[in-house]
Amino acid sequence: MDARRLVLASRSPQRRAILESLGVPFEVRVTDVLEEEEGVPVAVAGENALRKAVAGRATAGEVVLGVDTVVATGLDIWGKPPTEDAARETLRHLSGRTHDVISGIALVDGDGTVRADSALTKVTFRPLDDRAIEWYLESAEWRERAGGYAIQGRGGALIERIEGDYLNVVGLPAGKLLHLWPDLIATNSR
Repeated sequence: MDARRLVLASRSPQRRAILESLGVPFEVRVTDVLEEEEGVPVAVAGENALRKAVAGRATAGEVVLGVDTVVATGLDIWGKPPTEDAARETLRHLSGRTHDVISGIALVDGDGTVRADSALTKVTFRPLDDRAIEWYLESAEWRERAGGYAIQGRGGALIERIEGDYLNVVGLPAGKLLHLWPDLIATNSR
């Protein structure tokens, strides 16, 4: 039986909600790390996830989970817009296009063992006119969101289709987590 405790190295309420919906007990240990913002998107997400997991400083009996999600068109990463104008520019760029949502996921055990993977979901936005963009910006959902939108909220109205893991777009690819730690739900469920 795997009695290790899961520690989430994130302040993301979406990641917490996903773990809670799985019935997995965990504690939150917020970490502040310098995140990569440029490079090959899958490498950037993977490196940032690893940095967060390592910064969580797993002790004996713990596994620290680090996750980072980026939105990319080709090699261009569309991070968390710092202002409403930046969010507007991001949404205009994504309008009518398909983009990649990539999450890096890393688990670091108390003995220093690292397990890592990534998930990719393709998201296609419907064409957005200025009225739709302004309607969305009024919600302020774009704040602190990679790509400037939240699929699980009003942002769902911006999307035409997705190909891949919905939870990856929300912020935590549960399937990849369970691939890395298959016994997580079997032995740690509430």
